[in-house]
Amino acid sequence: MHKGQYDPAEDTFFLEDCIKNEKGKSALEIGTGSGYLTKVLERSFDFVVGTDINLDVLKNQTYASQNLLCCYGADAINLQFDLVICNLPYLATDEILDIATDGGKEGLEIPLQIIKSAIPNIRKGGKFFFITSSLSNFTKLVEETNKMGLKAKIFATKKLFFEELIVVEAIK
Repeated sequence: MHKGQYDPAEDTFFLEDCIKNEKGKSALEIGTGSGYLTKVLERSFDFVVGTDINLDVLKNQTYASQNLLCCYGADAINLQFDLVICNLPYLATDEILDIATDGGKEGLEIPLQIIKSAIPNIRKGGKFFFITSSLSNFTKLVEETNKMGLKAKIFATKKLFFEELIVVEAIK
């Protein structure tokens, strides 16, 4: 594991379970980190792009991928994808100390910025799967995603010892 890289964990594997049957021409993972989910997408999509804000993490991925771009969210991309995924930094925090996990106030600040950056990159009818937690204001996150023009709903939940993981599906 490279400094700043988030290794695959329970939330990563839960998101993988939710997207494993998705197929199409193109997919984007925002916040690719170790590259694990980007590699999963490469099995079912012809063209896959992974973004991350941390260039060192991209250079030292555990699961190295092609088509990597260092940027915030999807801000630097001018393409539309059939599927976009993101294991959001969803923890409710007063400060952003760890960009891989800290979501800011109510666990909403950073996730809403990422979702807003992704919307132009989702083709009409395309899907955006993202993961959040019962430790954040996930209800408000779904509401705000709907206000941004996507049709968002809770797709799956998984109870853990100290929280419940929530995968949201948002369709454009």
